[in-house]
Amino acid sequence: MASIGQIVEQTSSSEVLKRARQRAVLVPDCMVEAKRIANTVIAGWHGRRKRGIGENFWQFRPYSDGESFARIDWRRSARDDHTYIRDREWEAAHTVWLWADMSPSMMYKSSFASVSKESRAVVLMLALAEILARSGERIGCPGIMEPISARNAAERLATAIMHAPLTSGLPDTRMIRGASDIVLIGDFLDDADRVMERITPLARRGLRGHVVEIADPAEETFPYTGRTEFTDPETGEKLVSGRAESLGEDYRRAYIARRESISDQLRRMGWSFVHNRTDRLASEALVAIHMHLSGMTPAVARSTGP
Repeated sequence: MASIGQIVEQTSSSEVLKRARQRAVLVPDCMVEAKRIANTVIAGWHGRRKRGIGENFWQFRPYSDGESFARIDWRRSARDDHTYIRDREWEAAHTVWLWADMSPSMMYKSSFASVSKESRAVVLMLALAEILARSGERIGCPGIMEPISARNAAERLATAIMHAPLTSGLPDTRMIRGASDIVLIGDFLDDADRVMERITPLARRGLRGHVVEIADPAEETFPYTGRTEFTDPETGEKLVSGRAESLGEDYRRAYIARRESISDQLRRMGWSFVHNRTDRLASEALVAIHMHLSGMTPAVARSTGP
């Protein structure tokens, strides 16, 4: 089978203009959907709140030996037989870099999916920006937007995406300085070793990473039968199979092996991995990513797909 998801040379100016216009039409709808999903996910949550230095009250917790008596809340402790500490909320903003792949392979949508992979990736990125901005975090996008801390960070990111140059492959991360989180959202259809060759240097620089694999259900199940023509969206290469069903078993085995290899290598680096199918709810992936960012889950999440 022809290779899938290769890095290609810059496309012609007419094709770039066409895709740029498609993106400009897509982003406003994605922003509306992102806000809806973000509101659903954070309902009843306290964002990324945690104990630390600040002025706002966060929670009461039992006193532990060795802690300063000055932090004891005597009024709360007087209510029962326990001694309680009054914790305050951590207020130092953290930087989270968000990136969504918008290369040609992401524009795929089968009849089994409700949205394209590109649409799902953009919605997840903007929904994350919305949630993190409400929590006071600094949001940036490599090569597109410098980190900002603002309530309208998601809207500003959406505007930046509409005017960003169209590229393939992982983003230029040279502008990232210091310890921070980076969330990479894409289909990662290249060979596992090739994907990790591009991700590993980021981990070596001390970045805390989170990879979100977006998959169309047809890419996983390979439902094709009979004479079928396959076209690589990145290179334009074609493969014609007289009996597509004969490829199914080997394809599915290779597809799952690629995913497992990537997730295992990410786990060993201390990064998280989530996969989300476009016939599933975007909120499933958003919850998993948010919990990873909050340090509430193991390094590799359960797959968000059937």
